[in-house]
Amino acid sequence: MSDTASWRLAPYITVSDATAAIAFYEAAFGATVRTKHLVPDGTKVMHADLDLHGATIFLCDDFPEFNDGKQRDPRAFGGSPVTLHIDVPDVDAVFARALEHGATVEMALEDQFWGGRYGQLIDPFGHRWSLQTPGERPTDEQLDAGARAALT
Repeated sequence: MSDTASWRLAPYITVSDATAAIAFYEAAFGATVRTKHLVPDGTKVMHADLDLHGATIFLCDDFPEFNDGKQRDPRAFGGSPVTLHIDVPDVDAVFARALEHGATVEMALEDQFWGGRYGQLIDPFGHRWSLQTPGERPTDEQLDAGARAALT
């Protein structure tokens, strides 16, 4: 396949309460709902498509009843190995808003050696997010020196 113009990558996350998760992503990150489809009895979200400032995130409720009783949200696995990253214009404001709405700090916001102001949080549904306001990119030499200082 050589035509990549029609490709797009969108994370598809499973959560324990999709209705509450959608409300969190709207309040914390300014997401908007493009579509939301419920199961016939209206008790769970079968599929939702959120716009996150031009990016797409899909989500659904966990359905252990269709997975041999096994849950698939991050908490069932002790957390997610995946980090969802967002570059934002004002990371301090977005980070604070996410915390106000129930996220917890995984890594405090700090100015980083690679030039960004960066931190990580866990949303109320167990997904890890990294947030950053990019800064001026250091030279390769500055980046190497910063990495040595931070990681040794």
